[in-house]
Amino acid sequence: MKPEPFHPLVSWLLFPLYAWQGLGVRRSRERLLPPTGLPVGEIAGKDPAIRLLVLGDSSAAGVGVTDAWHGICVRLAVHLQGRTGRKVIWRAAGFNSATSGQLRDHVVPNLERGMWTHIVLTIGTNDAKNFHSLPRFKRDFGGLLYAVRAKWPDAHIVWSQIIDFRDVPAMPPLLGRILEGRASAINALGTALCRERRAVPASRLPVEAAEGFSTDGFHASALGYDAWARHLVPYVLNMPDSEAAAPMGK
Repeated sequence: MKPEPFHPLVSWLLFPLYAWQGLGVRRSRERLLPPTGLPVGEIAGKDPAIRLLVLGDSSAAGVGVTDAWHGICVRLAVHLQGRTGRKVIWRAAGFNSATSGQLRDHVVPNLERGMWTHIVLTIGTNDAKNFHSLPRFKRDFGGLLYAVRAKWPDAHIVWSQIIDFRDVPAMPPLLGRILEGRASAINALGTALCRERRAVPASRLPVEAAEGFSTDGFHASALGYDAWARHLVPYVLNMPDSEAAAPMGK
């Protein structure tokens, strides 16, 4: 049984321990880069095409794998094409350490207008990890949802919640409990914001094995990204009742 996470208010009292352990993890953890190659592509199929944008942090950029074909964006495109038979035009737009406010201010304004029919947001991990307060997350993530909806008014938008930090191999137990308390609060607020602002909050990806993580013990591996993509397919196709994805690592 996993130890209980700390309440977000308690986590502030534990911030010195968090900072000390967090610096230790950062120093010891391998620094991974995104895979090379253009973050755009197409998978053949019938029209009308699904035009998929995956917008987020390092996971959207595919950090953790060396071939973009194994990242979350392309794996999701592959599974969408397999489920529907439709052509999928995909683009990944993400960068290391991105937060909701950075996506809103620096990424969304520079993307193509009117291009995307389906948008997946993989964001929130760094907001939790950086100890962003709930009011700040409401402003930043809520503003991101408004910005995405304003730029692509007809798109189907899905947000992928933060996984349980206690399941992340790179996290010492105390650090995992501190961050999980903050992640749970962010997930609850993010879910409410999505429902207010015409976006779909996907359920948390279950994690059951370390094989779902890359060599740094933090980012997903090829196996993890594929499980994550399969988990998201029903939400992207607006069929969450049919969800039957395997847990991350299986």
